[in-house]
Amino acid sequence: MKTKLFIVLIALTSVFAAEEKWDPVKDPTINGRALDVVRMAVKPEWGYPATQQDSYIVVLPKVDRKNAPLYVVLHSAGHDVVSCVKCTKQVGNHDIYHSPDDFYALYLDCRENKGDWWWGGMHVKDANLTKKNSGGDPMPVEKRVMANVRAVIEKYGIDPNRVYLCGNSMGGSGALGIGTRNGDVFAAIKANVPAGIEHVSQRMYFPPATVPETVKLPEPPVVIDYSGQNDGWSAGHERFVKAMNDRKYALYFYWGPFGHANNTSQILKVNDLINSFDWLTIKKNELYAVFTNATCNSKLPWPDDLKNIEAGQINAFFRWKTVSDTAEKVDVSLLLMNATELKTKFEIPKEASADVTLRRLQKFKIKAGEAFKWSYGSAKGEGKADAEGLVTVSGLKMTAEPVTLSVSK
Repeated sequence: MKTKLFIVLIALTSVFAAEEKWDPVKDPTINGRALDVVRMAVKPEWGYPATQQDSYIVVLPKVDRKNAPLYVVLHSAGHDVVSCVKCTKQVGNHDIYHSPDDFYALYLDCRENKGDWWWGGMHVKDANLTKKNSGGDPMPVEKRVMANVRAVIEKYGIDPNRVYLCGNSMGGSGALGIGTRNGDVFAAIKANVPAGIEHVSQRMYFPPATVPETVKLPEPPVVIDYSGQNDGWSAGHERFVKAMNDRKYALYFYWGPFGHANNTSQILKVNDLINSFDWLTIKKNELYAVFTNATCNSKLPWPDDLKNIEAGQINAFFRWKTVSDTAEKVDVSLLLMNATELKTKFEIPKEASADVTLRRLQKFKIKAGEAFKWSYGSAKGEGKADAEGLVTVSGLKMTAEPVTLSVSK
């Protein structure tokens, strides 16, 4: 028995050793896709106290295409850029790292630089690092990330309206913190079990902070987050959800007792809605609808019911489609996800109400405090844009049958 076990261990060691020998410079391919490896010194304008290394890998689409989308990945604390890319060889191994074959994919690194975590080293369990990296000013690592993203967009001719950011664990925290702050670059972001919400709370000046008058935050991206209430890193999500709702930021949030998981098929067994919203179809040059104060939201288990084994959702069933966006009027079709579109353990409501805010308006512009009129089916009304110039219509009822919301000055 011991001999057989020894042979098995030797075989496994050989497999892992062979896998560890993969060098993206010597073998610049992954899953039949070519890749480019970039290594250079950090730039002075990023604010690092000493010269360090900047590394990233770009995975090219299987078939060459112009104006392709870009899938940006931030790895977890247990990975570096090479091991992150290697995960994509196996389904079920950090599935959030796996990019579509027809996208460019950018894999960034934060392991080569000492203490260079995506959030600048800040998390709720370390008071000193939280103090050091708190506030709205981005850290050197955040400046480096955004500089690299912009460089790749330019070099590879990426469609600037289809750039997406995702991450797992520490990378999920980074995706929320860096991505939400940079809605002028990212169309949408997705965070798999983010390791904390402190990063995004600090950079977006969530309560108890307030946005300084001197700071102009860009329109945020659409945010997708799925976290386990039995995962210690998910603490504080009640504050994050409230801040997103109060700010009228688009949030699709899913949870369940799946812990700090990274295997999509395992998470789907607990909450089968996590991939129901197609975030990679969102475009930065198109308006989107934000749903807040919805009647069909599940009760959050945070902060006092973390032993609850129920899966839940915020805004999971709402959908929209732009009909027109002109200087005179904007028309948006609103509806609930149809139960026939997706087999789910959740009961999809036949009717639900929510306040609807329109963001990223392209041609239809309205000033803060300016009056507008709206119609929705047989309902009509008037309103005024808020201090940010946002148009919100409260208490709209939605069903699986689409109804058009029309807004004009």
